[in-house]
Amino acid sequence: MAIEQEIFKKIVEFSTIIIHRHQRPDPDAYGSQGGLAEVLQTAFPEKKIYAVGENIHGLKWINQPVEIDPQIYQNALVIVTDTANQPRVDGQLYKQGKFLIKIDHHPNEDPYGDLCWVKADASSCSEMIVDFVNAIEKLQLTAAAAKMLYAGIIGDTGRFMYDATTPHTMRVAAQLMEYDFDQSAVNRKLDDISLPVARLAAYVYQNMQITEHQAAYIVLTREIMEKFALKDAGTAPIVPLPGKIIGVKCWTIIVQQKDHSFRLRIRSKGPIINELAKEYHGGGHPLASGAVMADESGIPAYIKKLDAIAASYTGEEND
Repeated sequence: MAIEQEIFKKIVEFSTIIIHRHQRPDPDAYGSQGGLAEVLQTAFPEKKIYAVGENIHGLKWINQPVEIDPQIYQNALVIVTDTANQPRVDGQLYKQGKFLIKIDHHPNEDPYGDLCWVKADASSCSEMIVDFVNAIEKLQLTAAAAKMLYAGIIGDTGRFMYDATTPHTMRVAAQLMEYDFDQSAVNRKLDDISLPVARLAAYVYQNMQITEHQAAYIVLTREIMEKFALKDAGTAPIVPLPGKIIGVKCWTIIVQQKDHSFRLRIRSKGPIINELAKEYHGGGHPLASGAVMADESGIPAYIKKLDAIAASYTGEEND
């Protein structure tokens, strides 16, 4: 039996379904979670279906997750979307359900769950949800689901700029565009930035460093973030900025957290960087990963490693 059929069989079995996604959610986390919940609720109006997790202000227009009573997890099916490993799941109650399913598009280094469906070559988890719907005759998309899933795909592909975009991704996006929602409005919404983010972007371009072999980086301390009146989540729009510079091969946005540790957002236009992320308690895609660092003393050594990765890269992306 195909994995999609196995997942659907479990969905049919349970009257309560709770859908989680990862901490610090992005549009794909919101889109895949909300899109799946909408599709399942439409197909099974009698079931109790919840999309749960922290509600991030800037993404409420995609979907609005809720908080639920822990007792609801008893005898429930739990599905976790777009979450590579268990420490990143938003909400630890996901373990309290009767059956657990993982649906994800990151490298499967933590194959948790009773059922695990991972497609590391998919552009996004939202793309996978559309594939799931297409594989199951009982399931149908709605305009609301299409909007959420389209937002997820647009978010994770950088509006089709990133390498994970495939011909299949474009076919899925075209399918979603057949539904009655304003695709241009979604695109604009994901491209909008606030005035504090615009000012931070200017600061990043003015102050970032570029190493000898074209690796870029910037350190954003708590003081800098407070100056621009932004929290860590507010740095997401500036992560792609160094990659817009001709010649830059890979880069890292290093953001100090409340506990004075540092979050590393690592990106690349060619060099493989997820192995470096693993050295710093992280991981992710070959060209887009995250990691953490206990304190600033490790930053110089990290930058040397990032520069070495850039130095060893012989691709043509920057020619």
